[in-house]
Amino acid sequence: MKNSDVIIIGSGIAAMQLAHNLSSSLFVRLITKSTLSNSNSYFAQGGIAAAVSSDDNYRLHYQDTIEAGEDFHTNEKVLDLVKEAPNLINRLINSGVQFDSDEHGTILLGKEGAHCRNRILHCGGDATGKYLMDHFLKKVPKNINMIENEFVYELIIHPNVNKCIGVKTRNSKGEANIYFASHIILAVGGVGGLYAYTSNASSVAGDGVALAYMAGAKLTDLEFIQFHPTLLTINGKACGLVSEAVRGMGAVLINDANEPIMAGKHPLNDLAPRHIVAQEIYFERSKGNEVYLDIHMIKHFKEKFPTITAMCENYQIDLSKGKIPVAPGCHFFMGGIVIDEVGRTSINGLYAIGETAWSGVHGANRLASNSLLEGLYYGEKLASYLNEQTNNNVDHSLHIQINNQTKKRKVHLPNKLELQNKLMDCAGIIRSKMKLEELKIWLGNYEIIKHKNLHLDQFETEDIQMIFMLITAKLITEAALLRTESRGGHIREDFPLKDPEWARKHIFHTKHSTEVRSNAHEYSQIKIHA
Repeated sequence: MKNSDVIIIGSGIAAMQLAHNLSSSLFVRLITKSTLSNSNSYFAQGGIAAAVSSDDNYRLHYQDTIEAGEDFHTNEKVLDLVKEAPNLINRLINSGVQFDSDEHGTILLGKEGAHCRNRILHCGGDATGKYLMDHFLKKVPKNINMIENEFVYELIIHPNVNKCIGVKTRNSKGEANIYFASHIILAVGGVGGLYAYTSNASSVAGDGVALAYMAGAKLTDLEFIQFHPTLLTINGKACGLVSEAVRGMGAVLINDANEPIMAGKHPLNDLAPRHIVAQEIYFERSKGNEVYLDIHMIKHFKEKFPTITAMCENYQIDLSKGKIPVAPGCHFFMGGIVIDEVGRTSINGLYAIGETAWSGVHGANRLASNSLLEGLYYGEKLASYLNEQTNNNVDHSLHIQINNQTKKRKVHLPNKLELQNKLMDCAGIIRSKMKLEELKIWLGNYEIIKHKNLHLDQFETEDIQMIFMLITAKLITEAALLRTESRGGHIREDFPLKDPEWARKHIFHTKHSTEVRSNAHEYSQIKIHA
């Protein structure tokens, strides 16, 4: 059993921002189940949205965020986020981050879907995430102990005070460990690995939702999942993301007959909000047609998009023909673990930041390039809060053991691809009662997810991962069935319109109940910390 002041689970932008801003007097363990470079943040091609130009301001950024997310936000949190964005950018620049600029040193600003201004800052053209993560990884503070390839499979909750006091893990050799700390932070990303088509890193599979749910924390908005319109698609397989910045520079979505598929579908055409573009591509492909990004009009494409170019060349796509085959795939999770203004969850000692958290800033559909911004913002906010805490004593009154039996319990589980295809088909871009109930029945065949108190020590690591995926899939399915309307990233073909009755209603889950509440902000503030 090993003690520390803070445990951070995850290694993306939110985790790294938090780690870098914590006081050097705190001993911090950062645990990631994969490698430090295998995260959604590291692979992020898009940039950071911030109103830094003379013709832009935070009010316009705020309005774009609200419109893209269907006015389903905690508005004051959105306002705080966009007001702070330029200051966050300045602090990154002062710390040594070099954003793309012209020959005069003026920062270049890109435009993406649903933005009314050019306000996206990039690094390395289409490699912003890599540049930012490398920047953080080069300067890891000495008080941070980085642990790679170790899977957190249980949050330890003290039964007497409902406080999270530690975690159980398994390393790559299958060896189990227990780590204690005063503050446990989930920063593990979203749910992309549940879907056959995804832009996410292979390790991202809904762990945060499952861990928090099993520990008893509150979750909400799990039905709202953003599908990115343009993943490079070869022979029915998603091979990687083609950034929205390509459409921001003029690329047009076309079908086999070279017809623009977004013409007349939305005032912003190819730069409409992502759920609208993804839906139109889905409809076009359902007719048996392929969809392509026509990039003929973009001069010096290879220089402007080196990451996309390398990916296309790796899959033998001849860019001289000016067409990139694309399809939508799971990209971003708007729901998650309910947190307050600094990242505290409903369980004392447990925090969540980044994509795994529900902060209220994304509404029903995230505005492009607000995700890196959110991670930076909440990583800094939570660090500031934790640095002010004086009582960092770990509670040793609970004796924790791991049942490390050699022979692990066998359990009936699906294979990963079967689950991913089922989610894509039944709870993907377009949903219906019939398909969702089909998925619910299919998930019900796996008895393991019906248990409220699982003893996960008994299972192989791979089985625990699948159990987590099944739990998260079950919760998404239940929420998608309950919301009988189409809003943002949740599209029901049997309820194709927004319903005013659902305008401010959120679906909340805990281990013991699911309920619909009209004011998520109020609910998130009710005794969420001791």
